[in-house]
Amino acid sequence: MVVSTPTHVTLSPRIRTSPFYEATIAAGLTDYTIYNKMVMPTSYGDLEAEYQRLIEAVAIWDVGAERQVEIDGPDAGVCAQYLSARDLSKMVVGQGKYVAMCDHEGRILNDPVLMKLSENRYWFSLADHDMLLWCKAVAAEKGFDVRVHEPDVSPLAVQGPRAEDLIAELFGEHIRKLKYFWFTETELDGIPLVLCRSGWSKQGGFELFLRDGSRGTDLWNTVVAAGEKYGIGPGAPNHRERVESGLLSWGGDTTYDTNPFEAGMGRYTDVDCEADFIGKEALQKVVAQGADRLFVGLVVDTDAADVWPLAARTPVTVDGEEVGTMSAIIFSPRLQRTIGLAQIKREVVESGTAVVVESPHGHSSATITELPFL
Repeated sequence: MVVSTPTHVTLSPRIRTSPFYEATIAAGLTDYTIYNKMVMPTSYGDLEAEYQRLIEAVAIWDVGAERQVEIDGPDAGVCAQYLSARDLSKMVVGQGKYVAMCDHEGRILNDPVLMKLSENRYWFSLADHDMLLWCKAVAAEKGFDVRVHEPDVSPLAVQGPRAEDLIAELFGEHIRKLKYFWFTETELDGIPLVLCRSGWSKQGGFELFLRDGSRGTDLWNTVVAAGEKYGIGPGAPNHRERVESGLLSWGGDTTYDTNPFEAGMGRYTDVDCEADFIGKEALQKVVAQGADRLFVGLVVDTDAADVWPLAARTPVTVDGEEVGTMSAIIFSPRLQRTIGLAQIKREVVESGTAVVVESPHGHSSATITELPFL
């Protein structure tokens, strides 16, 4: 039987494009996915060059699909805390924190960066899940005096070891002192922005949160023009680099019932803080009993692996019994090994037992290892 592979995605008014979309087309966009009901680029036709650019120089990414939920009003701080499984009591204006948003059973609904713009104004910078409705419903049910909405904000990422030099040239040397996940409100050639030291890579970089959707192409072109001397080029959240760095992909590495302790987010989850938050009681039980599964790395005994993400999670087994699932497998150019990411039963991880994984190229033995690989 001949099996065909779909090669096109049909766009419609239900699927939005970001303010940078026209610039990405001009830059040679070849592949994209749908993320938060928006087009998000995944490649410009040369994955090897895009990886090397991220590792050695600087890449520009359209991550406008990383939508914001804004909460503002007198109860904004209380509302943000109730939605976040992390103690926010010492958070100050200009600071961001990586948080887990959980349901009442302690299952992760999203893993955004929460940004505090003022005492009464916060942004949740979201992964791929419609959290606007959740936040609206929670705020209404609790009677919080807040407005919950999606603002006109679209992030543009500048990532790589030369990103800081480029951003310093554009905004000034003071940005070198900006700590990770901290941000400042600024502008560039009259374009209003929030500049944050952040981004979904471990290569260093910034996200420019565009606050005027009509200026997307202007911002893209300005950054690219200044970045030519630094070897800038287009790219996208890089699958190879994120696996090497052990970066969690919500919905990719997690299942519907994953809690923060099963996703490597335990150090960002504060079950003993004074404040109340959704899922607190359930997560306290997880701490008391221990997580059922752990998010780990795999070193796989094969040289064959795809560059693209897996189409579906695949079994991890011991003696033929499924003990977990693998969510990613790549060949790492920097490690010269095939590596993967998986959620595996805690007792198997703690025992150090070798496992067998099912990859697109067949069954292979694998060794469990801690994250990150690099």
